[in-house]
Amino acid sequence: MCRCCTGMGLPFGLLVCLAFAGLLGAGWSFAPGASSALGTPQDKQEQAAQTDAKTDQAEKQDSETAVEKVLETATFGSGCYWCTEAVFQRVKGVESVTSGFMGGTVVNPTYEQVCTGTTGHAEVLQVQFDPATVSYEKLLEIFWSSHDPTTLNRQGNDVGPMYRSAVFYHSEEQKLLAVKYKSKLDEAKAFNAPIVTEITEASEFYAAPDYHQDYYNRNKRKNPYCQMITYKLQNFRKAFKDVIDKEKDKVK
Repeated sequence: MCRCCTGMGLPFGLLVCLAFAGLLGAGWSFAPGASSALGTPQDKQEQAAQTDAKTDQAEKQDSETAVEKVLETATFGSGCYWCTEAVFQRVKGVESVTSGFMGGTVVNPTYEQVCTGTTGHAEVLQVQFDPATVSYEKLLEIFWSSHDPTTLNRQGNDVGPMYRSAVFYHSEEQKLLAVKYKSKLDEAKAFNAPIVTEITEASEFYAAPDYHQDYYNRNKRKNPYCQMITYKLQNFRKAFKDVIDKEKDKVK
């Protein structure tokens, strides 16, 4: 943004013209009888080049500041992470979604170990989001709407503690919001049975193998299992039109 100063004894209109001409702040002298200070054409060219370089640098810094975001983390367990990863990927303000494991006792567990149900881990999604665009409350709403939170250690045909419904909070505020939202859903009898979602403090997160990441988007035309995810996405689009990032949804 151009900032013009009118305290230099020059008419405002002239100052604006000089500013746009790249003369102000470039070392020129406007003292009476100092017109020779404007220099030779070569001097002007060098000064203009310096001014352009400063302008480019300032614009670059402004651009970097504009795109800088303070992201927060949310971690949810809602059964098989393939099923809901695709949902959160399409939400405005969500910068990344990583499938992985949390809540267990084994350090750096493999996918095969988690599948035995003996490590204590849940399959989870770790969501990096911009709270200026999407609130944690909205993510909670999407979370509880995208799976069945009333079946203990189970989602459909997927059975075991690794498929439990869970909110792993990263701050006291997230904890309070999750507890409050869960209570409201139960009071409103939003589901046919009580909610069994575990609400517990976040622990060490372990990312799943690469072939589990971005699973639906890479395999929706290859794996028949993805048809169920397609159906889930159709319902999501109907229920959450206001939060869907159309570009992400189109690309994916």
